[in-house]
Amino acid sequence: MSKRDFYDVLGVAKNASDEEIKKAYRKLAMKHHPDRNQGDATKKAEEKFKEAKEAYEILSDASKRAAYDQFGHAGVDPSMGGGRGGPGPEGFGGFAEAFGDIFGDIFGGGGGGRRGGGQQVYRGADLSYAMEVTLEEAARGKDTQIRIPSWESCETCHGSGAKPGTSAKTCPSCHGAGTVHLRQGFFSIQQTCPHCRGSGKIIPEPCSACSGAGRIKRQKTLEVKIPAGINEGMRIRSAGNGEPGTNGGPPGDLYIEIRVRPHEVFERDGDDLHCTVPVGLTTAALGGTVEVPTLDGKAEIELPEGTQHGKTFRLRGKGIKGIRSSYPGDLYCHVGVETPVKLTEHQRKLLRELDESFRKAGDRHSPGAKSWTDRVKDLFK
Repeated sequence: MSKRDFYDVLGVAKNASDEEIKKAYRKLAMKHHPDRNQGDATKKAEEKFKEAKEAYEILSDASKRAAYDQFGHAGVDPSMGGGRGGPGPEGFGGFAEAFGDIFGDIFGGGGGGRRGGGQQVYRGADLSYAMEVTLEEAARGKDTQIRIPSWESCETCHGSGAKPGTSAKTCPSCHGAGTVHLRQGFFSIQQTCPHCRGSGKIIPEPCSACSGAGRIKRQKTLEVKIPAGINEGMRIRSAGNGEPGTNGGPPGDLYIEIRVRPHEVFERDGDDLHCTVPVGLTTAALGGTVEVPTLDGKAEIELPEGTQHGKTFRLRGKGIKGIRSSYPGDLYCHVGVETPVKLTEHQRKLLRELDESFRKAGDRHSPGAKSWTDRVKDLFK
């Protein structure tokens, strides 16, 4: 599939200024960022996000843009000899700057990029928490509490990471920039400073309480609301309760993944519920009223005379109302005819007499057996 024109992707004219290109990209990146698109829209949003990112990376670089304007996609495709073989310092800086600004708008801080003083800023990692709930809790919803790891400022060094009475110093490798440049021939590659890890500072004498981190891991209680109708595998996002960011970056998010315990009576299928109702042999033969359970209490079904094993009865609206559903599902009751066990001698005698009576009457009491016998005869003809 051929690529779309980069100007069309960003929705700008071919003579658009650098600021107009940057503004258009920021708008698209915020709209299509994966964290802002969940469910079925995630994959499409990721494709749009990557497409806009590629377009901006080319059009924000003066030399790449000139090559693209003259030769089209072939002029910036490394596999066809186009472009500069990789982002140089100027192009990389422009892209990183805009990208950092965008994440600042989305997350309230830098997702990756720079803050004052040139330090690298990174968004914290997301955390996952598995929560087990009962079927009743999943159907009705609940408010609960969970304990999750949290980071607090170290009381000994007051968050500086340095031993009391000492202080952090400017990193001699990057001179406080947080990044260093590696030159390979004509190219210059920018990377995070390996000595200060992007902070721009080093701590000669780390705090003994936090080992120089400036923060201590604790546990905190978080209020969680489980929405009614939630199902197995669904996730609840708790914004900002993930790992803390680096160098003042925003924290990640906490994703609570739902696990529903197996139920003793019901099995869930979407918004519908299924259960097997044991029915005695005489009740199935003579018919009658049978009491069945639901999530809201008890209900009754009327068994007609001659009810067979596996017969299904549907109770409308007795299932679960899903999160995105307008109406609740149904309850399907499957009849399970039970064969009597541990019979007394008198009961055996009565059953033999009953069986003899059935045999004398022919096949009219067992339509299923007659049909099966006929099919077997046809098989061996």
